[in-house]
Amino acid sequence: MAPAITLAAETPKLSSANTGFMLIASALVLIMTPGLAFFYGGMVRVKSTLNMLMMSFIAMGIITILWTLYGFSLAFGTHNGFIGWNSNWFGLSHIGLTELWPGYTIPVFVFMVFQMMFAIITPALISGALADRVKFSAWCLFITLWATIVYVPVAHWVWGADGWAFKLGVIDFAGGTAVHINAGAAALGVILVIGKRVGFKKDPMRPHSLPLVMLGAGLLWFGWFGFNAGSWLGNDDGVGALMFVNTQVATGAAMLAWLAYEKIRHGAFTTLGAASGAVAGLVAITPSGGAVSPLGAIAVGAIAGVACAAAVGLKFKFGYDDSLDVVGVHMVGGILGSLLIGFFATGKGQSTATGVFYGDHSFTQLWKQCAGVGAVLAYSLVVSAVLAFLLDKTIGMRVTEDEEISGIDQAEHAESAYDFSGTGGGVIGSAAHSSALAAATQTKKVDA
Repeated sequence: MAPAITLAAETPKLSSANTGFMLIASALVLIMTPGLAFFYGGMVRVKSTLNMLMMSFIAMGIITILWTLYGFSLAFGTHNGFIGWNSNWFGLSHIGLTELWPGYTIPVFVFMVFQMMFAIITPALISGALADRVKFSAWCLFITLWATIVYVPVAHWVWGADGWAFKLGVIDFAGGTAVHINAGAAALGVILVIGKRVGFKKDPMRPHSLPLVMLGAGLLWFGWFGFNAGSWLGNDDGVGALMFVNTQVATGAAMLAWLAYEKIRHGAFTTLGAASGAVAGLVAITPSGGAVSPLGAIAVGAIAGVACAAAVGLKFKFGYDDSLDVVGVHMVGGILGSLLIGFFATGKGQSTATGVFYGDHSFTQLWKQCAGVGAVLAYSLVVSAVLAFLLDKTIGMRVTEDEEISGIDQAEHAESAYDFSGTGGGVIGSAAHSSALAAATQTKKVDA
């Protein structure tokens, strides 16, 4: 998030332009979660489609309420370097309609709702690693606990006014550490606890709908402009515009780099590779786009495209079942985007901090980025694994093997994504059809 930049003599006034822009940006970030649902939903097999969609959609309900009650207060209140608190924000009480976010020209409510959308999509990202095998009730409880114990403190570290990483000078424009490394490390921690899918590395587990994947990727790309450019919280000095441009540039570079790697390595340009490459570029530019030039954004995107394409294969080498490559794309992409700031920061964007290739060629910013990356990675990985372990030993995290084989959609939601018989996808529709069929059969017998 953007640091407050105001002169001591200035008194910010509410800007209707910046307020309107931030409300639009908030809506763009929200649409990323349904986009993620489609992206993930198309990548799984037919029998898991609805469960994948629901794992993202439920976050929009659960995290909204948590953020309203206490999440915002804990993440952005001031208390110490590790956690915040503001009793006036509990339940969003005692916030004036025109009360401004300190140092900015937008209301507290607008900043709060923008940050709410980040809090929603971050746990939803984790779901892609857990496809096919997690109880829906356990997932709901997990993201409730995870958002409280992991996301909220990390957001405070990175973006809170008294967060230790913020004060250290760690640059994270829009969520490389707080969102992507955080979610990717959490995904790795959970899958190491709950284990592999039935048939992992034996059965084909190909995406069932690549058009759905491309639709989801397109929605993510579109919404990401609000995610990134909106994180400067205004349009007064051109930094948000730089971030907008760099978001587009890095994403295009990453997509091309991923496809080139794929063609050289596997002999084809795939639609899944194009979608995944675009997401890898979006992830990598998220922390760095306000600090690098457009040429630097090309480098960030290209490096992330190749590195993430290579990283997704590590699950087969090391034997962890990251179903939809959350670790390979979000964790690896987030790490790269965060660390590359230490090389490509020009000092002419969001701050005067420069990377190794600019200014006095100092490693100072790189070491700061390493500190932020390492702390978030370790904390999220360990705490997420502990949470998964405790839930697995109490209520159980996984569905039964039979339910996994037959399909988690029917087991957990009593529905199927596609029904070509014309009877509907749910159990109610199926029951109604059965009753009608039985009645028709009985009538024929009587007529006979």
